[in-house]
Amino acid sequence: MSKKQILLINDMAGYGKVATAAMLPILSYFGHPTYNLPTALVSNTLDYGKFNILDTTEYIKGVFPVWRELGFSFDAIATGFIASEYQAGIISRYCMEQAARGTTIFVDPIMGDEGKLYNGVTEATIKSMREMLSVAHLCYPNYTEACYLTGRQYRAEGVTPDEARNLLDHLRKIGSRSVLITSIPVGGQPSVVGYNHLEEEYFILPYTEIPVHFPGTGDIFSAVLVGHLLDGERLEPSTQAAMDAVYKLIDLNKDNEDKNRGIPLEKYLNIL
Repeated sequence: MSKKQILLINDMAGYGKVATAAMLPILSYFGHPTYNLPTALVSNTLDYGKFNILDTTEYIKGVFPVWRELGFSFDAIATGFIASEYQAGIISRYCMEQAARGTTIFVDPIMGDEGKLYNGVTEATIKSMREMLSVAHLCYPNYTEACYLTGRQYRAEGVTPDEARNLLDHLRKIGSRSVLITSIPVGGQPSVVGYNHLEEEYFILPYTEIPVHFPGTGDIFSAVLVGHLLDGERLEPSTQAAMDAVYKLIDLNKDNEDKNRGIPLEKYLNIL
């Protein structure tokens, strides 16, 4: 089977396996020709508490005209961190243009976790992520991000199966065709819930949580998920494969001394 060309539009960290630095080796290992467009250059993972960040919007504005002139195209685009509402407008227009030519758009609306927004995320950021969802074939916010995108209240104890389904439907109303919500407690059990528009079906996939925090696990989930989908697999088994990969990687690295740098992926690509 021929492999799909994918463009990653995400930030690039100089120190730490997160965002593009985490996704690129995984998708390359899957055999998909993988390209990248950094939305920001970040000195290190934010978990260290101090960082320097460079917004690359002006660079992006110059890239798209060159790529159009050279005739570059991609089978899929996966977006992650977006630096500003203005940048989101540029990127969403490019995604819409590419989608009209048959490109599949995957959107990870990175904004927050555990009921709180990340530092620097504003109402404008939330609005810009809604704009990205409007062009998505598949989006996969976590529970926190799903609540902010839909204006729903975050509840640490989680939701019922019916409430999870309702949250999926509200994300679909924003525009994404298929939807996943990660890290959502359903009936007291940590789960990933989803809706597959191709088969018009909902699903709930529970998992066991390892009480260790690594930055970049969402990016690992995204890359493995997209890798399987680009290989033609269905959404539910692709989601389960991504969940299993994240669990195994956390379990193998849970005793690492410096967890802030993320998981050293290259050592473990063979288990994906």
